[in-house]
Amino acid sequence: MADGEDVGEVQPGLSEQYRKASPWPMLVAFGFVISEIGVVLGLFPITVGGLVLFGGTVAGILSESGYVQQTWASLLAIGGVIIALGVTTIGLNVDPSALSVEVLLDVTRPFVYRGSAITAAGLCLVAVGATIRLVQPSQARDPP
Repeated sequence: MADGEDVGEVQPGLSEQYRKASPWPMLVAFGFVISEIGVVLGLFPITVGGLVLFGGTVAGILSESGYVQQTWASLLAIGGVIIALGVTTIGLNVDPSALSVEVLLDVTRPFVYRGSAITAAGLCLVAVGATIRLVQPSQARDPP
């Protein structure tokens, strides 16, 4: 057999059997980096935007690769985990009896402020997941 003969072997990346490259990994990395910049520098909207991008793209990857059937479920789960992390950060740094909006958004309390941003991002993901769940057609909700 000659070196150039095709014996039916599939060459990864060169065969039509494989799909084109997915944009999700780049967006996951971008969302992660942006959210970390927001957390480290204490920039509320950057933290929220970065975590929403990160969570949304992870849910997109899970859906596209077939690990989950409904994207809304993974959005709710990822949002729930992010909320838990944010609430834990807040709970470890503020007395529950002194909890108020002013305390949560007080930039002189850096961990509480960052925890509030993380919690807000988780709430955004949960809201998007719940909205997708509510607006999906009924036949798409319950697979046969």
